[in-house]
Amino acid sequence: MDRFLEIYDQVLHILAKITVHTLEIIGISIVIFGSIKVLLHYLKRLKNKNLEHQNAVIVLGRSLSLALEFKMGAEIVNTVIVRELKELLILGIIIILRAILAILIHWEITTEEKEEKAHAIARENALKRESTTKEVKTNSKEEKGD
Repeated sequence: MDRFLEIYDQVLHILAKITVHTLEIIGISIVIFGSIKVLLHYLKRLKNKNLEHQNAVIVLGRSLSLALEFKMGAEIVNTVIVRELKELLILGIIIILRAILAILIHWEITTEEKEEKAHAIARENALKRESTTKEVKTNSKEEKGD
């Protein structure tokens, strides 16, 4: 029975390590691809000013937030293979720091989205005023022509 538990522990340790590394790689990949996506969109916007505005902070923030979720998942799985209390404390601190980062990123995304909506409403109102002003000028010219 002791031999079985030893083998079981080794298999669990190996599976946990593989899972941790896989989740870490996924998290890193999300950061890389999210950053590349934002960079490419930014470069396209530099070329073509008519391209739809998509706030880079929001897009990158969402990528970072998702990546952090995978990284935190890796840390949680890592708790399965911790052997000492010191390691567990370090993992706990890492998880807390990553959770704080996730909250800050979420707050920044929310703030940027609100600002983006406010700018969109302001642009829409400016366009309405502009079209109203043009209509008034057109009507004035027509009345003078009569």
